[in-house]
Amino acid sequence: MSTATVTRTGWKVRHEGSPRSIEGLKLSQVVEGLQDGLWEATDEVMGPQDTQWVSIESHPQLAEVVAELEPPPAKEHEDETRLDMNPLIDVALVLLIFFILTTSYAMLQKVLVMPALTSRTPGKIVRVPKAEINKFLIKVTARMENGRPVIMVEDEEVDQKNLVAALRQYIHETHKTELFIDAKGVPWATFVAIQDAAKGAGIQRAKVPAGE
Repeated sequence: MSTATVTRTGWKVRHEGSPRSIEGLKLSQVVEGLQDGLWEATDEVMGPQDTQWVSIESHPQLAEVVAELEPPPAKEHEDETRLDMNPLIDVALVLLIFFILTTSYAMLQKVLVMPALTSRTPGKIVRVPKAEINKFLIKVTARMENGRPVIMVEDEEVDQKNLVAALRQYIHETHKTELFIDAKGVPWATFVAIQDAAKGAGIQRAKVPAGE
């Protein structure tokens, strides 16, 4: 008789739709089981005064308990996205090597001494007698003064960066199309700069003094 009384006055809990249930529970035991994760909020419960099964989250005496329960932490997925730095490092190394080689070559150009020009010098540089210079050629002179190369176009000092414009002006005024280069004691880079400026100004032929 006492067993039947406990069953009739106790709480029942079952999984949703399951024919099996746990009976003879106190309300505090149902709450404790819910907090410990033994039952889900969607599982069904029947109180001593209830006539049918109701989900735990919908039962008036348990809805507040369900609302206070913290939701389970979201499952963390390992972030598979990552930045591959290998291509960036490869490009950086290539650029570094390029700049090192470029800088070294530029420094080497500054210390190279201009080689002596001979009659066998290849290219479009030829020798010309001094008598023909003033009549047919634009004269460009380069000398070292105070430790720096000074470039003169027809006895007028011209900055290296303005050399192309100066040569174009002389071509326009004199209609001379050939260049006479008199460069002594200056770095080879200065001689090359004069040649490049001549080409930029439209001069395709350069000459050097005869007998040198």
